[in-house]
Amino acid sequence: QVQLVETGGGLVQPGGSLGLSCAASGSIFVINSMAWHRQAPGKQREVVAVITNDGSTNYADSVKGRFTIARDNAKNTVYLQMNSLKPEDTAVYYCNTRAQTAAWTLPRDYWGQGTQVTVSS
Repeated sequence: QVQLVETGGGLVQPGGSLGLSCAASGSIFVINSMAWHRQAPGKQREVVAVITNDGSTNYADSVKGRFTIARDNAKNTVYLQMNSLKPEDTAVYYCNTRAQTAAWTLPRDYWGQGTQVTVSS
């Protein structure tokens, strides 16, 4: 199994910045991609940003130019730097990784417990 532990989050004023991190541990053979998702009250969970093994990134249109995803492969850790935060960024942010626990297993998704980000004055 793979465990994901998220840190960061909290309350920030509009226009402010916040950073999230997520460390993966456990029986990891290979991590394919790491991502951040978020879910606001009454809304479906949505992808915020994804980073693959080769460093390729993709962002939701709503966060392009404001959020940056990065990863440290040696530490199996993914980061999300959030700048110019808006009230509509308020949500529970979830770390996600697609990983294999052995060479003969298929990649599967693992999720963190979620961390609250609140943007409010």
